[in-house]
This record gives sequence, C-alpha cells and structure tokens, in this order.
Amino acid sequence: MKNINLKLAAGLMLAAFTFSSCLNDLDQSDPSSVGLPTVEELYSKPEAYKETLAKLYAGFSTTGQDGPSGSPDISGIDEGFSQYIRGLWLLQELTTDEAVIGWNDQTIKDFHYQTWSSNDNFINATFSRLDFEIKNCNEYLRQTTDVKLDARGVTGDLRTEIAAYRAEARFLRAVSYWHFLDLFGGRVGIVTENDPTTYFLPKQATAQEMFDFIDTELTDLVTNLKAPRTNEYPRVDKAAAWMLRAKLYLNAQVYTGKAKYAEAMPLLTQVINSGYALHDKYDELFLADNDKNGAQNEAIFAVAFDGLRTKTYGGTTFLVHAPLGGSMPVAEFGVNGGWGGVRTTSAFVAKFNNSTMDDRSNFYTSGQSLEITDIGNFGDGYAIKKFKNVTSAGVKGSDAAGDFVDTDFAIFRLADAYLMYAECALRTGQDIANGLVYVNKVRERAYGSTAGDVTSMNLNFILDERARELHWEGHRRTDLVRFGKLTGGSYLWPYKGNTPTGSPTPSFRNIFPIPTRALAANPLLVQNPGY
Repeated sequence: MKNINLKLAAGLMLAAFTFSSCLNDLDQSDPSSVGLPTVEELYSKPEAYKETLAKLYAGFSTTGQDGPSGSPDISGIDEGFSQYIRGLWLLQELTTDEAVIGWNDQTIKDFHYQTWSSNDNFINATFSRLDFEIKNCNEYLRQTTDVKLDARGVTGDLRTEIAAYRAEARFLRAVSYWHFLDLFGGRVGIVTENDPTTYFLPKQATAQEMFDFIDTELTDLVTNLKAPRTNEYPRVDKAAAWMLRAKLYLNAQVYTGKAKYAEAMPLLTQVINSGYALHDKYDELFLADNDKNGAQNEAIFAVAFDGLRTKTYGGTTFLVHAPLGGSMPVAEFGVNGGWGGVRTTSAFVAKFNNSTMDDRSNFYTSGQSLEITDIGNFGDGYAIKKFKNVTSAGVKGSDAAGDFVDTDFAIFRLADAYLMYAECALRTGQDIANGLVYVNKVRERAYGSTAGDVTSMNLNFILDERARELHWEGHRRTDLVRFGKLTGGSYLWPYKGNTPTGSPTPSFRNIFPIPTRALAANPLLVQNPGY
C-alpha cells in the first residue's frame, strides 16, 4: 500500500523470525508446522530485504497473518484490541480529559477512572504488542549483519540500501522502547540483536538505562538514515530520528529526573528546517488521502493504513467508526456505520472558549449533551469529527463495503515540533520570540488568518494549545504527566477518579503496571511501585 508495500507475505516473515527472550509470555505460532520456507530460502531473493522491512512497518498497523482477524500475532484478546495504534490510543487518551468510551468491554472504563490493575487485558495487549515489534526488529537486524550478507554474496547497491534498512529497523525498535519507557517506566529487559536467540530471561532495566539506550541508538543510527524528505513515504528519515530524540529529551525530567529541554531545542530546529511543511488545511491531515493530498509533507513519521490491504479493527478504522453515532451523518465519514462509543469531556471542550473560528474545534453537538451523566450513553458528551475515510475531494475510501479505512495515522508531525520548541523555549527562557512565531504558525493554519495570533504565552497556554492541535493523536497522557496534571488534584475533569466531577488520583498512576502475565513469565521483573 501507499509507496512501501505493507501487505506482504506475513507468513514468510514468520518463517524468518525466531522469537526469543521473555519480556512477556506471547503465544506465537510455530512456523515449522505450516510448511514455510527456511530463512535462507527467504533471503535468497534480493527483494526479501525490503519486503521484511515492510513487515516491521506493518507491525504498527496489522494484527496478524491474515487480517482483520483469525490468525493473530497475540492471542488471549480480541485481535482488534491488540493493534498497536489502538492500544496506544486507549492508554494515551482514555486516561485523560480528551476521551471517554461508552462500551463495557472488559475493564475499558477503568482507564477513565484511573483504577486499572496489573491484570488489565488491554494493558497486557499493548505491552505484548511493543514486545512483539521489538522481537521482529531484532530478528531483522540479525539477518542483515555483515556476516550474513557476506555469506549470501550481497554486494553493490543492495548492500548500500540494506544499511539504510537496518537504520530504519533500529528506529522502529527505538519507538517501541520509547513507548515502554513512557508507558511503563522503561522497567523491562533491553533485548537486542546481539542477545541469544534461545530462550533467556533479560534483567530488568532502570528508566535511566532505557533512556540511555534509546538516546545512544538514535544518535548512532541517524547516520545511515536517508536525508530528510528523500525517502519514500511512509519510511522514516533523519528528521524522524531527530524528532524522537527531541521527544525523549522533552520528557527527560519525567523519565530520569534530569531536565533536557535545552538539549531538545537544536534537535527541533533541525526538524523544523528539514523541509517538512504545515499543510494548509487542518482537516485534510485526517482524511483517506492524507498520504498524497499534501498532508504527507507534514507527517514526519506516519503509520500507513489501507482499507483493502491492511484490514484491522484497530488503527484509524477504530478512530473513524468508534466516535460515530447518534445523529451524526454516516456518509460524511466514508464508512458503513458507527460504533457509538468515543466522545469527549466538557473539560476538553472548554479549551476552545466557544470559538467557532478555530478549525480544530470539530465537535458534533446535535443530540449530544456537553456534560456526561452516563458514560455508557453515547449522547452524553460531545462527539468529535476528526478522522474520516473520505478523500479531500469527498470520495469514499477504497473498501467498497465501508468496513476498513485508508486514513494514515501520524505519530510525529511538524506542528508538534513547533509546539515542542515553544514549550522548551519557555522552560529554558531561551529564544521565546521564535517559539511564539512557531505557535502562531500553528494557530494561523487553524484560524485561516492571523485572527488567532497571540502576543504572549505561558506553559498553561502551551498545554492547552497542544490539546487543541493534537487531540486524539496519542499525546495527551504524556503531556499531562510532564505538566504534573494527569494524577493528583491540580487538574480535574469528569470521571477522573471515578466521580462525575473528577477527584484526585495517586501519582503512581503516572505509569502503568507491568502486566501480571509478564511478571509470571520473567521472575527478574519487579512490579512498578504502587501496584
């Protein structure tokens, strides 16, 4: 799909990869039982190196060997729940003021209430998905060493390309390790391609060790990534590595107790000057053709979805269907119906101060109440019309049935870099004037003019501006933790702490527990404090 074919022979990838170590007790298929080719047979074809790289990218979008369900990567939970972006979204958004969900699926409402436990199946699924992606990346790196390539007689242009492929694989692995750090405090084992391929128990890392590993990896691998804006979409380039490293530094005080805001600023300057550009229409960033309508020029790292070739009940299929319900016009969203689940809270609506000029104020209010008295009632809470499966020309996505969605999901985009720079400028007292310029660039796109420009800013404004610009894109929990507002009582919103008006929650919930299943599988792991 798109430019890099993410719908490849997943069975071939399974044949190549022997999953080892034990971060978690994943139930995985035995490739020897289904007549798949050997590793050497697979890599006898020059194209296999790019195809298996595509599988690493597909690890962020697909959920199994078939799709949308039936042959999952991870067993023990609904396959759609185990999808990378959906799992990340649940943990990053439902725990905050930006989203509630009306369903009674297992323990899903515990995220609103901040009452989850180490037995939570959604937390375990996300933990397992991160682990699975890392294992895939590790095996790809084992199969592309100089020793392996020499033995296979790989030379010339392909050899040069594989060096870039390896850097991309290391970047994707770093993303998953960053998610381990951000969500779980990094307290898992650090396993790389240099570790044994037989079963072993990795020792638990500290947050500092995980931070240092990711930082070192990104510093090293960037050399072999392609220059900004020269790789095919949605493959990553040097700007993606700079952005991830800036994210690491932006949250360094949370992760390690040592602030690195000043160190983030030159990285963000490199990103901002790398050739990416704000797309002129905010709503087109979240449409079915956002890989080619100009929005791709803002996406520094995006996860590609295709309604025909990456079928999943997670990802943007979830983000289009789940918020659609009530009297919302189904045809506007390019799918065959809504799932009537996700809305937002009055605390988030208040960030817009009733502004109708701001294009990011994309609420659906007809038949919806502002306040939530019953989370299970879709009519309680405004709906949000952000992600859609129609093109900028109004054409429905590629799946004629309207089940699955073409819209890509941007993990990093340029507007985020602008707002990160402004925040770092405020926190360090350095270059605040440029930070303000960047904020106003973002707001001018939202307002369509300079009507929304501001002449000053503070940290509370930046936190709110990040919510306005980046809501439902998987950033909110991380932002609230950094600002000291996810837990405790300094900021309350409806149903935080399991009360209608919100109540304080304990600070240990700034990170999630290591799943009970992971602790049972690896006795070297110790539970996060408080759980």
